[in-house]
Amino acid sequence: MLLEDRVAIVTGGSSGVGRGICLEFAREGADVVVADIQEEPKRGIYHEQDTTTPTVEEVEKLGRKGLFVQTDVGDENSVREMIGKAVETFGRLDIVVNNAGVYTPGDSQELSVADWERIVNVDLKSAFLTTKFALPHLKKSPAGRIIHIASVHAYGGGGGPAYPAAKAGLVNLTRDTAVEVASDRITVNAICPGYIETAIQDYLTEEQIESVRERTPLPRFGKPRDIGRACVFFASDDGEWITGTDLPVDGGWMAPLF
Repeated sequence: MLLEDRVAIVTGGSSGVGRGICLEFAREGADVVVADIQEEPKRGIYHEQDTTTPTVEEVEKLGRKGLFVQTDVGDENSVREMIGKAVETFGRLDIVVNNAGVYTPGDSQELSVADWERIVNVDLKSAFLTTKFALPHLKKSPAGRIIHIASVHAYGGGGGPAYPAAKAGLVNLTRDTAVEVASDRITVNAICPGYIETAIQDYLTEEQIESVRERTPLPRFGKPRDIGRACVFFASDDGEWITGTDLPVDGGWMAPLF
């Protein structure tokens, strides 16, 4: 097992990509803290229609320990308390995955200021908060890892004024923190997913989804497991000399010139 007896926190771990990361970590021997605003998994119109069991239950079916901590990832005190609870329960912390994210469609005229602030809080500020409060514990680990889940939207516009900006900020936060903590042998990397089959895609129409399918070179959409396996690599000893990078996991979405 690549992550045997390590302890991981995954924000937004109840559903979608976060759930997939939790399950792949558990398969590789890690105990997992699921930090989310709700324990019940989201169910989508197009994807994850039949997802009903809590992530912790699935982690425990794989033979590992799980802990759900209700967390508002954009709130300083909530994040501090979540990390304290994780360390109190498991006695250590090795891996933090900042996966929690939200998206609201709309351009600069349609998106409210409150929506902009909510997106930036959840998608960017939360990663700073978890990093800030987790680092004292990660420095005690022989294999400290921070992994941010950004997006292919970090590399260009077209997704509204808040989401791409937050995800681009997350990529550069990755680089900055990687430099900061390198002397502590902690690695910091980002993963930039393309279209992943999760409930977050509910805002799209069937026509829009088909357009994305046609533009993706590999003949299928991504699954939460695909992001989970990339996270396993970065979290494992195989990734111990890789830091400050951002890895697209997108089925080739970014490969074509046009």
